[in-house]
Amino acid sequence: MAIEKEPGQKGINWSNIAVGGIMNMVTTLGQPLEVLKTQMAAVRSQSMFQAVQTIWGRGGALGFYQGLIPWAWIEASTKGAVLLFTASEVESATVNMGLSPAAAGLIGGMTGGVAQAYATMGFCTCMKTAEITRHKQAVSGVNPPSTWAVFMDIYRREGIKGINKGVNAVAVRQMTNWGSRMGFARLAETTIRKVKGKTETEKLSALEKIFSSTVGGALATWNQPIEVVRVEMQSMAKSANPNRPEKVTILNTLKYVYQENGIKGLYRGVTPRIGLGIWQTICMVSFADYVKVWYVLA
Repeated sequence: MAIEKEPGQKGINWSNIAVGGIMNMVTTLGQPLEVLKTQMAAVRSQSMFQAVQTIWGRGGALGFYQGLIPWAWIEASTKGAVLLFTASEVESATVNMGLSPAAAGLIGGMTGGVAQAYATMGFCTCMKTAEITRHKQAVSGVNPPSTWAVFMDIYRREGIKGINKGVNAVAVRQMTNWGSRMGFARLAETTIRKVKGKTETEKLSALEKIFSSTVGGALATWNQPIEVVRVEMQSMAKSANPNRPEKVTILNTLKYVYQENGIKGLYRGVTPRIGLGIWQTICMVSFADYVKVWYVLA
């Protein structure tokens, strides 16, 4: 069984760069969920209701869009292009080698996730998290600097490494994120075909593809501990806890969070992230499949 190809597709499909950028911009409509899960992962003592109250207190409805402009937009427009182009090419190549759609989706998603993390996401994710977690400066009576002032301050103090803090955690997250999302989504598509007796040449309905992406997006949140670690590494809400590592790495941050908050702390923010994961997977798997076909036919 092969993955559905765009009509007349031969060789490398450069249109995936444009489609990926466009579709990932659509995913930024989920920014309120991004802000909520980041807040809960950064301040793990808060309930979801308390996190909502904190975010609302930072600026009302606009508080739920912190980090959207410019960082989330820059990140989305670039990482989507890298993800979809890389994942689609790897997915097609591995299917042609005889792998199942689920295995091809897993490998394609993992490769695309790592590529986007190191190519475009490092500084954007770091700055987006900084915007969401730096509100305590205002609480203490200090007038918060602009986002560009924060960027330049970090760059002056720590250089390229500083504005890419936590990029290795981002890479692990994105590798497991998109490997799981695409792998589970393709597996769900294959299962639907078997249950409904559809052949590999028959297209799935829009609802069937959306359901498959929903399954993929929800199941992919098993890696929430990596997300919590990533947020803790990039957070500007510095803890006064002496146990917090001064120089954070993935492993010592994981140990710190576990010692302070246990297993429950490693899964803080997973509920809004499930919603965000479903939305992103629907956009980048189901909707992107349709947009790629439309783009070729247009």
